[in-house]
Amino acid sequence: MPRETGRKLIAQNKRARHDFFIEDTYEAGLVLTGTEVKSLRAGKANLTDGYASVEGGELWLINVYIPEYSQGTWTNHAARRTRKLLVHRKEIGKIDATLKEKGLTLIPLSMYFKDGRAKIEIGVARGKKDYDKRQTLMEKQANREMSRAMSNAVRRRGGR
Repeated sequence: MPRETGRKLIAQNKRARHDFFIEDTYEAGLVLTGTEVKSLRAGKANLTDGYASVEGGELWLINVYIPEYSQGTWTNHAARRTRKLLVHRKEIGKIDATLKEKGLTLIPLSMYFKDGRAKIEIGVARGKKDYDKRQTLMEKQANREMSRAMSNAVRRRGGR
């Protein structure tokens, strides 16, 4: 059987980009059990309540929901267990130094398979205030209206 290649998205945390300013992103591997991988291959995971932390010089993913495998037996995993992330030691040191800064947190942005291996993209994030959220929402809406007006103008001219 040929090896898997490419990138297949499993889950994405859309709420993270709405609630946080993402300052830096990192790619990390996941230490998973067999039933977790089977459940992920079925395309099931939820990153919305998850976060990561540095404890004892290691990076841990906390409160990410991977449902139990439907055909698993007594070897099935706990759905919200703490999972170890695989990152280079230098990167862990860099992440730990930035997290000591006030108001920063480490959140999962997306989970995917890359060449057959489960990976997670984590971001160093700073929380948005309500007025920041409103501002980004207004910017998105203005951009949408501007692109809509441009496409209508081209259509009226009988353009390309």
